[in-house]
Amino acid sequence: MKKLLFLPFLLVIVLVPYHGISQNIEINGIILDESNNPIPFVAVGIVEKYIGTASTEDGEFSFLVTKNELKDSLSISSLGYDPYKIKVEDYLNNEKQEIILIESSTELDEVKILAPGEYVNLASKNLKNNTITAPHQVEMLYRSATTENGNSKYLVENYIKIRARGLGSYFGPMQIAESRKSADYRIWKSNLRWHSINALAHLNPFRPNDSQHARNIKKFIWKKIGDSSYEGEDVLILVGTNPKKKWESIKLYIGIDSYKVYRIERGNTLYIYKKHQSGKLILSYYKHDWDLSEDRIPVEYRHLIKETHFKAEAFVYKIITDKKKIRVIPYGIDIDIGRDNLPYRKDFWNNLSAPPDTKFYKKIKDGLEGLYGVPLEKQYEIVNE
Repeated sequence: MKKLLFLPFLLVIVLVPYHGISQNIEINGIILDESNNPIPFVAVGIVEKYIGTASTEDGEFSFLVTKNELKDSLSISSLGYDPYKIKVEDYLNNEKQEIILIESSTELDEVKILAPGEYVNLASKNLKNNTITAPHQVEMLYRSATTENGNSKYLVENYIKIRARGLGSYFGPMQIAESRKSADYRIWKSNLRWHSINALAHLNPFRPNDSQHARNIKKFIWKKIGDSSYEGEDVLILVGTNPKKKWESIKLYIGIDSYKVYRIERGNTLYIYKKHQSGKLILSYYKHDWDLSEDRIPVEYRHLIKETHFKAEAFVYKIITDKKKIRVIPYGIDIDIGRDNLPYRKDFWNNLSAPPDTKFYKKIKDGLEGLYGVPLEKQYEIVNE
């Protein structure tokens, strides 16, 4: 099981501290391009204080600050756009809570560009230099949903704490600190022997593991398909094809100077990264959609279920680097998500600065509420008593 506990790049996905209610000031809005189209997965926050979030697929964002941060600068960074900064109090005083990003221009000198495969090799060799490896605690909101025949059937939200040491060691203790579940309308109630957060590790092509998803990407056939930029650094967009599985490909966004990996796309799995104040990378957003075909559904259910999907997304709320403040009580890594015995603490969830509803969340929520007309909040109260 040790190898199952690897987590790739599990450093930070979104950074939002948890404050007392009286001190909270919500910063929200939408990030647009010059044509007023929303920009997804943009890193927005106060980098120096580990406060921030990522915009949703609709370009919306929301997080909490205190009065202490009003004089600080709000930093916005995204692949393909010039970075943007504005003082927090100036942004709050704007008539419209929106940010317009300017598309950046790239003029790569093709003569100086290395072979595509060489960038992948250098990215692998520089992982420890380009990501945080010191002991730290990560706290995240992790959502997992199940659909059957295209219909929403189950949603679980976990607030998770992880003791991590970066890429050079095993994924440390993991704790489900808070949990809430919707009503369970599934026909087939699967029971995995480990928490689905392990998929975050297994599906990352840069993390060695013994799962069926492990790949030696150095042997992939790589080619350049485009270019972009991130905070002034030119970025190559590369696609690699598995020579043994022609249907399998992985897309990487790699900085040509630093060899940092800013984005990974593997099938229906997405990893978005941003820069930490140290200049190293932290994970900003993660999502995954696992399609379970009919032949993998138990025979007794196949006349009722033609296909089922397991979907997940993750936002990290806090990173703690002070060793004296790291507190993780191991619980939940080896049980199927949703089978914990934690009580539902409504006050905690009401005071958590949740991100704006993503397309993933909206679809699942609407589906669950539409089955029997029971609001999701009411389901939480009934099911989690």
